[in-house]
Amino acid sequence: MHLDSEEEGILNGREGAAAKKAMELLVAIGEVMGAERMVRVTSSQVSGVSYGNIGDAGLQLLEDWAENGARVRVPTTLNPCGMDLERWKEMGVDGSYRAKQLRIIEAFRRMGVSTTCTCTPYLVGNLPKEGDHIAWSESSAVCYANSVIGARTNREGGPSALAAAIVGRTPMYGLHLEENRAPTVIIDVQAELRTRHDFSLLGYAVGRRVGSGVPLFEGIRRADRDDLKIMSAALAASGGIAMFHIPGVTPEAGRWQCRGLERVAVGARDLEDCREALTCDGEPDLCCIGCPHCSLEELEEVARLVKGRRVAHGKALWVWTSKKVREEGERTGHVRTIEEAGGMVFTDTCMVVCPLERAGFRHMVTDSCKAAHYVPSTAGMKTTVAELREAVSRVMENGR
Repeated sequence: MHLDSEEEGILNGREGAAAKKAMELLVAIGEVMGAERMVRVTSSQVSGVSYGNIGDAGLQLLEDWAENGARVRVPTTLNPCGMDLERWKEMGVDGSYRAKQLRIIEAFRRMGVSTTCTCTPYLVGNLPKEGDHIAWSESSAVCYANSVIGARTNREGGPSALAAAIVGRTPMYGLHLEENRAPTVIIDVQAELRTRHDFSLLGYAVGRRVGSGVPLFEGIRRADRDDLKIMSAALAASGGIAMFHIPGVTPEAGRWQCRGLERVAVGARDLEDCREALTCDGEPDLCCIGCPHCSLEELEEVARLVKGRRVAHGKALWVWTSKKVREEGERTGHVRTIEEAGGMVFTDTCMVVCPLERAGFRHMVTDSCKAAHYVPSTAGMKTTVAELREAVSRVMENGR
């Protein structure tokens, strides 16, 4: 693997022990993956932030890096952590968990990382340009960045994304290379996509059918930003898909000849099969909206659905977003409307990485296939998926 003189200097310890360790990690990954060289990155997004995910060993590793002088050299944000950093008590989090989660956040802060904890960094200022090479970890954000923004990133692990942030480089392999961004399969969308939830079901169905690769979607006539981000999340949850093409959406769509590619039809029955696979019997007592984190437009939609209504006794409506979007929602009154109805708007965390099981609920309903895919294993809860209006209604008085 070829390193330039600056990279060689970092590897030889010229910029300190932490940068040397980061470069050693990246070189090892690059050699395993067959990368010929490094490429400069313009930003990073780091996972492995929740104490529930990384535990004491991960906490110690991060504190060691911070103590040994690790500092990021490109703009870097964090994935959701394990609790709302301000409203943790309302989530059922105890003091011991809180203390260790705060130590994780502090270690990242000491390394110069922005302690913005969100799976939608592109909504809060970490927005790369088309063609930028980046080192992002969050699977839905990786898929969105490659497919909608036209930036270039592999699905990094937390340590490799942090290492890339520290040295400003990542190995040039995978989706950093032009030839690996070409479509590998054509998806003939025959189902009618009427709601955002339909896009989530479509992504989940395609991930299950093709597993990996770069699908080219034909038959999608319209899709807004929130449709694309929830579809990106589902594609990455049920499969290993980190990029797709949609004509008129993906900046690179139409760049390649696609003759001879396998064609896979996805119809209404496929979407319904996914809905059934992710839905359990019984009545939900918790509705979770915001996987990926809600945009301001989604907060407005939830507020409109609950205005003048109340969350039913014994049930809960939890909405998840970034701190910046919550602040915007406070200014517009959307947060107040949701919380006047008895809902909660949490930041910094999400239903997948927080200790959701500690809140005492048994059955979650959501419009996100990604959330329904992971929560049974992360929290031991039953799940149901439904279109947003129905999901919210399931926990409201006189709802269903």
